Amino acid sequence: MHQSEESMNCDEEQVPKSEPGPGVFECSLCGLRAPCNYYGQKPPNARSIVLLEKCYTMNDPFISQKDRFLTIGSHCSLCNKIVCVGQECSLFYTKRFCIPCVKKYIEQFPEEIQSDLRKKKHQQNTQSSS
Repeated sequence: MHQSEESMNCDEEQVPKSEPGPGVFECSLCGLRAPCNYYGQKPPNARSIVLLEKCYTMNDPFISQKDRFLTIGSHCSLCNKIVCVGQECSLFYTKRFCIPCVKKYIEQFPEEIQSDLRKKKHQQNTQSSS
């Protein structure tokens, strides 16, 4: 079910081959493309930070300090698709899940997450009908 995490350089760890090019992140759902500086749990220059998941990061373009970074995405823990951290594409609940997998396995998630998704769906329906 999982793709192999073989190689294109994105600094210290390897970026899976499903990437569109060296150092480029692309969300499989919304198509967001962004430069990727690192893939893993311990971004370089971030001292004692250990992320809860292996994720794609980029240097924060708004700050000149090298120890600042933005998390831009990760892999869905169920289908392994590369997804951005945008609310429309994924959510993190102990692991990263793409929204299509969340919808497919909604009954497996806690009631609070199910309720939040119902609210978002209702808001989207209300906005699209106005």
